[in-house]
Amino acid sequence: MKLSEKLITKVTGVNKRGSIIFLHGFPFDQNMWNAQVEFLKDDFLCVTYDIRGLGKSSPGDGQFTMEMFADDCLTIIAELELEKPVLCGLSMGGYLGFRVLERAQEIFTAAILCDTRAESDSDAAKLKRANGVRQINAEGVEKFVEGFVSNCFSEKFKTEHAEEYNVYLERSKKSNSLGVKGCLLAMQGRTGTTLFLPQIKIPTLLLCGTEDNLTPPAEMKEVADKIPNSKYLVVPEAGHMTPIENPEFVNKAIKDFLSGLR
Repeated sequence: MKLSEKLITKVTGVNKRGSIIFLHGFPFDQNMWNAQVEFLKDDFLCVTYDIRGLGKSSPGDGQFTMEMFADDCLTIIAELELEKPVLCGLSMGGYLGFRVLERAQEIFTAAILCDTRAESDSDAAKLKRANGVRQINAEGVEKFVEGFVSNCFSEKFKTEHAEEYNVYLERSKKSNSLGVKGCLLAMQGRTGTTLFLPQIKIPTLLLCGTEDNLTPPAEMKEVADKIPNSKYLVVPEAGHMTPIENPEFVNKAIKDFLSGLR
């Protein structure tokens, strides 16, 4: 079985203007990009998949590293024979995106990075990841996910779009505990890519929600400032999950960015 099949890869749309590979955030799955895929599918071949241990993918032994995730992404691109795709990642998908670009930016046309950071975990962040593993072991994955996912969305979205919020919350609560812990350890052990940012030569769009408390706009602006000729936009009325919380703004931003590549 091909890796793309094991990671429940979905290929949607037509390749009129190229392809886009989407990398989802933690502890979500590929469905977080549904609004973008639906919006872009008439012009682009949209590829989504469940990162190891999340969604419907198998957690295996739960021993994950960010390098393994990068290997997976590059393998899927090769298996699907994607020619110069656009890379689009959010949060953990952004960590992964930066590392994939560091390894092989020449195979991509452009990059879109949402609500993420380039540096590796600080000591405080590492301890927080470790506490997450401890909580899962003691209280179960549902309790951990409930607290984590709540911090990913703005209070306004959780109030005004409670039904949609609960869909993502309940889906994430079904995550395999071994897979969630494996992702926490992969993020904890990842290398920083800050020094690589000035070497990014492909067009890059960075997006961040105004209410993002996990990767605040000021922090993402610092990342954007280090990438030559990048474009940075703040997404209004959104927390950490910008593609879900304000899909209209994000879709237009992506469309305008991709139109400028022609």
